[in-house]
Amino acid sequence: MPICDAIHYLALLNIFESINFTLQVHHIFYSNRSSCDGNQRPPFSSLPLQKNGIRGNAWGLFGKNDELGMLNRLTPETTLAATKEIVHGIRISTDWSLDKPSVPCFGRQQFHQHIQHKEPRTVNDDILTLNTQSSSQWDGFRHFGYQDHKVYFNGCKQEDVHNSTRNGIHVWVENGGIVGRGVLLDYCSWAESEGKLLPALETSRIPISDLQKVAEYQGVTFKPGDILFVRSGYVRALDALSKDEAVAYSSASPPTAIGVESCEETLKWIWDHQFSAVAGDAIGFEALPFQSTTHWLHEWFLAGWGLPIGELFDLENLAAECKKQKKWSFFFSSMPLKVPGGVASPPNGVAIL
Repeated sequence: MPICDAIHYLALLNIFESINFTLQVHHIFYSNRSSCDGNQRPPFSSLPLQKNGIRGNAWGLFGKNDELGMLNRLTPETTLAATKEIVHGIRISTDWSLDKPSVPCFGRQQFHQHIQHKEPRTVNDDILTLNTQSSSQWDGFRHFGYQDHKVYFNGCKQEDVHNSTRNGIHVWVENGGIVGRGVLLDYCSWAESEGKLLPALETSRIPISDLQKVAEYQGVTFKPGDILFVRSGYVRALDALSKDEAVAYSSASPPTAIGVESCEETLKWIWDHQFSAVAGDAIGFEALPFQSTTHWLHEWFLAGWGLPIGELFDLENLAAECKKQKKWSFFFSSMPLKVPGGVASPPNGVAIL
């Protein structure tokens, strides 16, 4: 064989070996993941994905060792597309003040700030004491598990919570936080205009049929990976209480509160819309006390799907600006506290219209 032909042959051999290696790597990588790539997803009727597992679980959808859950839907492509929502450059915080509510529910510790003067210098430090679930918060995947099986997202056990950092919120931060397209459904304003506003400090269930009407009223369209926000009027109502009223309200365990209805229709609607996270101004996102242990949204979302739940978000200013601009979608960025093994965190959220 001529030298030039031999060189050409070896070059082709190297190319084919490289292609074969690439295909092997591709096979290994994707064999450990579900078929849920891009905008594809298994139908709701296919749940639970782990057939010998717990009701409604989507374990293994993004890999057996996944700790991001539905945040995997926040890709470079969805983030880049979300920047197109910035039209006016108006920035709005979605965090309630850390010292609110004045009396936390569920017996949780109240926020405290200690300012330490570093005498004799003109220097101060501040020392903060807080329960990460007293004010605006993201519920992480270590917060709420399947109550009857005592297990968390992707099979994480209680001993894992204490002996490792598995499913900690720090994983969200290390992967860029919660950044994408936010969509606000202002149920409170819509219900007021319809004369059917539900009492915010009672067990008032918001059905999915009403949220669909809100979306139609606002002209909202959803995209895969969206971050859903629901304004119920809860923060507004809680903020209006006197000190004595707040103490009386918080003494109930659990408190009564407005929220999305806990039912199969809600679960299917959330699943079908492929949200990466859900949040609201209510204390539990779903109505309290929980209405259904079979369709407990906290179990299905956090332990089953790895879908972050945001609670006690301050959506008052955002709702007012969205109404003013007649624009209900926006660029949203949230960078939780980078606490290894964190259970929950203030959102540090900002919406940009």
